Amino acid sequence: MIEATRGGHGCHPKACNLPESSILIKDIQRKIRLLWPQLVLIFAAGFLSACDNAVLNSPYPANAPKQSIFYSSFTERPKHLDPARSYSSNEWAFISQIYEPPLQYHFLKRPYVLEPLTLKTMPKVTYLDGKGNHVSAQQALYTEYELSLKPGIRFQPHPAFARNQDGYRYWPMSESELTDKYTLDDFTEQGDRELTAEDYVYQIKRLAYIPNHSPVAGLMSEHIVGFADFMKSSKNLKPSQQDWVDLRDHSIEGVTLVDRYTWRIRIHKTYPQFEYWLAMNFFAPMAWEVERFYQQPGMESRNITLNWYPVGTGPFVLTENNPNLRMVLSKNPNFHGERYPTEGSVVDRQSGMLDDAGKVMPFIDKAIYSLEKEAIPRWNKFLQGYYDNSGIASDSFDQAIQFGASGDANLTDAMAEKGIQLSTAVETSIFYMGFNMKDPVVGGDPNNPADQARAQKLRRAIAMAFDWEEYISIFLNGRGEIAHGPLPPGIFGYKEGEAGLNRQLYEWRNGSAKRKSIDQAKQLLAEAGYPEGRDPSTGSALILYYDTTQSGPGAKSLLQWYRNQFEKLGIELIIRSSDYNRFQEKMMKGSAQIFSWGWNADYPDPENFLFLLHGPNGKVDAKGENAANFSNAEFDRLFDQMKSMPNTDERQQVIDRMVEILREESPWLFGFFPRAYSLHHAWYRNALPHLMANNTLKYKRIDGDLRSQQQLAWNQPVIWPLLVLLGLLILVLYPAIRDYRARQRRAAR
Repeated sequence: MIEATRGGHGCHPKACNLPESSILIKDIQRKIRLLWPQLVLIFAAGFLSACDNAVLNSPYPANAPKQSIFYSSFTERPKHLDPARSYSSNEWAFISQIYEPPLQYHFLKRPYVLEPLTLKTMPKVTYLDGKGNHVSAQQALYTEYELSLKPGIRFQPHPAFARNQDGYRYWPMSESELTDKYTLDDFTEQGDRELTAEDYVYQIKRLAYIPNHSPVAGLMSEHIVGFADFMKSSKNLKPSQQDWVDLRDHSIEGVTLVDRYTWRIRIHKTYPQFEYWLAMNFFAPMAWEVERFYQQPGMESRNITLNWYPVGTGPFVLTENNPNLRMVLSKNPNFHGERYPTEGSVVDRQSGMLDDAGKVMPFIDKAIYSLEKEAIPRWNKFLQGYYDNSGIASDSFDQAIQFGASGDANLTDAMAEKGIQLSTAVETSIFYMGFNMKDPVVGGDPNNPADQARAQKLRRAIAMAFDWEEYISIFLNGRGEIAHGPLPPGIFGYKEGEAGLNRQLYEWRNGSAKRKSIDQAKQLLAEAGYPEGRDPSTGSALILYYDTTQSGPGAKSLLQWYRNQFEKLGIELIIRSSDYNRFQEKMMKGSAQIFSWGWNADYPDPENFLFLLHGPNGKVDAKGENAANFSNAEFDRLFDQMKSMPNTDERQQVIDRMVEILREESPWLFGFFPRAYSLHHAWYRNALPHLMANNTLKYKRIDGDLRSQQQLAWNQPVIWPLLVLLGLLILVLYPAIRDYRARQRRAAR
């Protein structure tokens, strides 16, 4: 029998006639072969760590951090990049950097103020009667806006504008000519041209063109003269060339081209909020050549469309659209050179927000947005310095934010040590719980004043007991502000502090708002005919129904919390969960009883919130946005008066009365205004939150040198485990070497 050695050679040294030293050497060699990968890592790490300008784990090229590039992320593919169809925040984040409507919001001024973007001045406003004579705003049947464009603005380079001696280079094209073209880059020739008033007129026609399915077409048909008629006739428009309907051949009565740089828009009566719409992407210009180019046969099947490749006059161009990987915006070589604002507050000046005053924008050359579907990888890359800014997910909130004794949000020490900065702002949004006023229990009998009073007290009692402060603390990590009415901060009509207190539910004590007691709520409930929350008709607890789309384990704690708020009063809340379509059907039919809803402002005017409770805008009767189906004659009369008024003391008084009516009637539990929290690194400058403007990328500045230094400092290789491995290797090899030398000495004797 042959005994195998530990070295695995298959025979005893004497039997194989091999010297012991050879066997030992082979044993050492075998161990070295097993451990050589670790040795390689050790030496590689040592070499790379010696390089003072290399970051081992960087997802970007070696020199990229020093460049004027903005790095961020997105979570959801933008579906529509056509300004006529786009209406989602994840879409506007991109197209607002590409397209330029006539107006924009001033970057620094608060409250939010409109200013010209592509116009020379703000629109000239004229009030007209039925014969076209000038009249006062109160007498007006029409309001006319005259818009005058700055000359010399040019579209970005694009194949649609490319020309040769025969006309347009890429029109007309047959499908066979597209066989080798799969992206816009496959069109090697480009051109451009000057922006004209006709491009803005053309876009308005696109909004009214039924096949474009613009989400604002219905609203604009109520205001722009002739818009509704154009919508009806557009169904029958025939293509004039190939598959393209040339909208230049058709007209809207209220949209007039005056000259190369001037156009007019006429609307019915007065609607001061219309100017806010002129700051939205819907009213950005569209070159007819671009639409014609994309409408050619075979383009859509290749995703060569406006929804994939937008074309504008703004500071950036979409140079890469790979929504499964990244989106890249690059500086528009034709941009007209807008300058950074020179006006701002004292705080703006102290914080450095005016350091770039008067300088030509944009300040960055490129913006790269990487797809990040999961919050944790996105957060970790921000902490490593690979993303310049970040929101704060619930899982990361405690790591980033701590609250002081006064309730103020501050960065944790770990964040502050990295130079990370926190920006917060109350959003121009509201989240509320609503009562369906057509429900006989919570809304009352509209023909019975006594029953109306009963239902009113029931709603106010519930509102008094509902602890929104606790909701914000538990479910929002403190990221919300209690709503005392429907108007959020930053909107004209909003009042803060004691002046804005909802005295139906709160008292002002020691300089702050204190919610009235649960005993006061129970007393009000008893006055409503429900002592201790009992239904007199049954003798049992009053049962109310909450309709929601939330279900499953994730919603369990929230829905139980809702139940607990009603249980304070002895009321039993039954949760009725359904899918979104079923929920919407219930809301349209008025069969829901209690529900939750929210609203994000389209524009910073009180009308944009108060119309949510305007009687003629009811969900059931008019398919409008008044989900509570609230109707109050005085409120409706004041709304019609308020919506056309300028922002004066008189308008404020009207708004104050409207808000007080809502507090008394309580069709909503006003809920809260969400507070946006965002973080950015020290090298990311001019990072002022703006809750109305979307075209803010042009204002941002990147200190590439500081970013490069910080990335290097935060991402040094951790080599101590490799050193430990080296030590273990030495410990493993040393006994073998020691034995080998001892045997050599014995053999020598």
